[in-house]
Amino acid sequence: MPINPQAYRPASALLDLGPTLSDPVAAADFPETRLRFRNDRAAAEVGLDTLTDAEWTQAFGRFAPLPGTLPQPLALRYHGHQFRQYNPDIGDGRGFTFAQTRDVDDRLMDLGTKGSGTTPYSRSGDGRLTLKGGVREILATEMLEALNVPTSRTLSLIETGERLMRGDEPSPTRSAVLVRLNHGHIRIGSFQRLAYHQDEAGMRALVRYVLTNLYGEDSDDPLRLLDHVVGRTATLAARYMAAGFVHGVLNSDNINVTGESFDYGPWRFAPTWDPGFTAAYFDHAGLYAFGRQPEAIHWDVMQLAASLRLIAESDPLIATLETFAPRYQPQITAALLWRLGVLPCTPEDDRALVQAMERALHASAAPLDRFFFDVFGGTLPDSYGEAWQPFRDALAAYAPRKDRSHRYWQGEPCSMLIDEVEAIWSPIADADDWRALEGKVAAIREMGDALA
Repeated sequence: MPINPQAYRPASALLDLGPTLSDPVAAADFPETRLRFRNDRAAAEVGLDTLTDAEWTQAFGRFAPLPGTLPQPLALRYHGHQFRQYNPDIGDGRGFTFAQTRDVDDRLMDLGTKGSGTTPYSRSGDGRLTLKGGVREILATEMLEALNVPTSRTLSLIETGERLMRGDEPSPTRSAVLVRLNHGHIRIGSFQRLAYHQDEAGMRALVRYVLTNLYGEDSDDPLRLLDHVVGRTATLAARYMAAGFVHGVLNSDNINVTGESFDYGPWRFAPTWDPGFTAAYFDHAGLYAFGRQPEAIHWDVMQLAASLRLIAESDPLIATLETFAPRYQPQITAALLWRLGVLPCTPEDDRALVQAMERALHASAAPLDRFFFDVFGGTLPDSYGEAWQPFRDALAAYAPRKDRSHRYWQGEPCSMLIDEVEAIWSPIADADDWRALEGKVAAIREMGDALA
């Protein structure tokens, strides 16, 4: 297997936790493996870009072990609050951690799967992923990466030749297995499970694992862990809002302790600045609506703090938890200034600019993607009328952080609304035509280059 010896650095840190966190499992034996997407840009960061397509398919469709890393896949154990209802009967039900490596920045990275078969936590599920679900995850992760949101990255998508029955797609539908790359799959729900079982030794071991391997600290201090998670998740919530992204299912088992977005189901990008916009058809109360996402993520981090009471005092945990809002506010301002393409001024001016922008966006129902495209670099076109004058006046004091010389600015804004997602999927479903997806990924990456 021609793995890049300069860049490939296998790891197996998960094994240090023993059986506390996971169960060894085997991948499904799929009828076929047809490579549909490989992310060589991400693969190069962990030394896997030199694999041939045949070797890639063996690794990420048949799960032949990668050299020097985990000897077999591990399904992670966790609990979680799902729409605020505690569920002790969950875990990796259709995925596992397949391997660990270190990237070019020396970060520990997990290669995790979706649709790789049943595990002890599958319950009545088949452990599979629809091909459409895999395509949607490619689009979500590519778009969020381009928009500066910390996210898992879709490394691979392989079609697996099964016909799946689903209630939310025309069935039978095609099957696939996906591999994602991100900096840890340890969820808040992993800590909730240990607290549920009153496993103090396991909790201390998991705290040390996260601090050592994911935050680079030789510590097992639960307050340090909570402090990191509060900071990272406040940033994640702010970046979601600036991107106009709605995750859809912000349960505590879908929030990892590195503050990276992952596990994309009923996601949407909001067409306008509408706080009540929801992504999941089953979110009848709007619990995870666009404007409620910071609240939802903060509530999930509260569950981490509650779990850490097993090994820490309540008062300092509460004090740390209460720093979420003061950390979120400068992060949302910074994220929106980044999206506007301007450099910060004073904190007071920056807040005033953001408030004027939010008022105008909400009142006008202007298309978000068009607005951020038009205003990038600090100039609002005259076509935006008098209602925008307070924002235009505030914007006049700002210098661009980047010019508009990139060819992206000569075209149209790159968006990812639900109609386009369906339009990209339709030729795949009807004629096995992948050109729309390939073209969209290229367009998203071009936008990312222009914004970066």
